[in-house]
Amino acid sequence: MALLEAEGVVQLYGALRALDGVAFSVAEGQFHGLVGPNGSGKSTLMKCIAGAEIPTGGAIRFAGTDITALPPERRARLGISLKFQITSVMPNLTVYDNVLLALQAGDRLRDLVRSLTRGGYDARIRETLARFRLIERSDDLAGILSHGQQQWLEIAMALVRQPKLLLLDEPTAGMSPEERWATAEILEPVRGHCAMVIVEHDLDFIREICDRLTVLNQGVVVDSGTVAEIQNSEKVREVYLSRV
Repeated sequence: MALLEAEGVVQLYGALRALDGVAFSVAEGQFHGLVGPNGSGKSTLMKCIAGAEIPTGGAIRFAGTDITALPPERRARLGISLKFQITSVMPNLTVYDNVLLALQAGDRLRDLVRSLTRGGYDARIRETLARFRLIERSDDLAGILSHGQQQWLEIAMALVRQPKLLLLDEPTAGMSPEERWATAEILEPVRGHCAMVIVEHDLDFIREICDRLTVLNQGVVVDSGTVAEIQNSEKVREVYLSRV
């Protein structure tokens, strides 16, 4: 059984069909890339999976549960985490405290008021910061990190609660080439433990990290398969050549 399934997903904005019967699936532990020209519906589909938008039609299932109309917080409790393109770290808190708050988001209010959870999370926070190459910046304010480091911090915040699925919308946007390849290295150990759906315009990055790709164009799935299959797809080639 697939971890995530989208079946016939439609999203209308007036007369515009941003998504038109989209179907795709993601297996447990799989890194699945969503690619396509600008305006193809990639970010809209991600918003429908995350619960930021409710699709006009079709169904989305996660771990066998219909989540089509569930609010984002219910999806988070089921094991879906996300990082959208615009960084939303808390710049006036330390790197450490940003990750701590991400962990405490699921705690009971009475435990938070009595500060019962901070000490118990210390080892996991430091392990996460080390994995994301931020351990030496743990006491620095998040706002003084470089753009790439802020992106890593937000991914760390999304992963620290050990979700089953992480949604990443353009995780390497604005990064240097060195930071992009470092991001691939940082995410690799997650494979097998957490599935990912990744929207990314950097095709070299997405070919390096993803197991499967789904190509969208004008709200429709053009093709889906392994990286090699998509690279050799005549249907995909026609879409990109038509944009030249």
